Amino acid sequence: MSLSGLGGDLSGLPVLRDAKRRRFSSYDRTGGNKDFITVPAGETATIAEMKGAGTVKHIWVTIRTRDEYHLRKIVLRAYWDGEENPSVEVPIGDFFGIGHAISKNYVSAPLQMSPEDGKGFNCWFPMPYSKSAKITVENQGNWDCESFYYYVDYEKHKKPQEGLGMFHATWHRENPTGGDNGDEWDNPTWLFRGENLDGKENYVILEAEGKGHYVGCNMNVHNLRSTQRFNWYGEGDDMIFIDGEKIPSINGTGTEDFYGMSWCPTQEYCAPYHGLPLPGSDKNWNGKITWYRYHILDPIYFEKSIKVTIEHGHANKRSDDYSSTAYWYQTEPHKKFKPLPPVQERLPREKP
Repeated sequence: MSLSGLGGDLSGLPVLRDAKRRRFSSYDRTGGNKDFITVPAGETATIAEMKGAGTVKHIWVTIRTRDEYHLRKIVLRAYWDGEENPSVEVPIGDFFGIGHAISKNYVSAPLQMSPEDGKGFNCWFPMPYSKSAKITVENQGNWDCESFYYYVDYEKHKKPQEGLGMFHATWHRENPTGGDNGDEWDNPTWLFRGENLDGKENYVILEAEGKGHYVGCNMNVHNLRSTQRFNWYGEGDDMIFIDGEKIPSINGTGTEDFYGMSWCPTQEYCAPYHGLPLPGSDKNWNGKITWYRYHILDPIYFEKSIKVTIEHGHANKRSDDYSSTAYWYQTEPHKKFKPLPPVQERLPREKP
């Protein structure tokens, strides 16, 4: 029987492999205990650079710096097979699964933030390459990153593996989304009424071109509506358009349904493929929220293109601060990412 767990399928462990295990890390090359690098403000450090065929199997990072919002100011990038435009370009905290420049303990299958206080970041998404790979971190903050510790664990292969897509990740934010604060509506009408069939004003999680499969996202919402009335941020349906569809072939029934939960959850919960590590600051869903849905067992396939979207409130009536990281595999070349917003446009809102 196949035993699926956080590391994958245990039944495959006895299979002998024709590969070599290697690691790049920040260990002290003198043999001392200065096992980190410093990344000065405005500079980029290459933390791994491989030649030949292989697969990145695990990335671990922890950071010490005086910069309060460094998790949005340090950018992680990855380049496969000598490409000029990165296949991964995400603020480092968001890449590892929680936005808002927050770290806290949580567990999913591909991504985790581990004690102390979620400051041990782990990624287990496999990242294959045929000719070369390079992983960098850029400090776009005003303070030097005093201590950046890392492992990049990878396999070396004798030849490229056939039939594999390349790993990609991209970040997006709308601050705020279109919509309004509901003051001109009665609450039930504003929250639950209206029509939206084509997803024209939806929040876009991913737009990609090529052949591949989407494997999920994490989403961060800052609820911007200040009210004592029922203030659920959801009711937004996910709509996924495959290969140029005008009407989505994959359509959901509500925000919490998309991430595998029910009835406007207020409780923190983390599972291998879906979770709610930040449920909001109170029972009225105020403040900062983070949820994730990873399609590890159920990837969403596309032959030519994919557009992954979700309504911000039913029929896009709500106006909140949305940001997200999408993960997928595809053939190269990929569609060039839009430039990341400047640092000031990436910072979280101050209010809880």
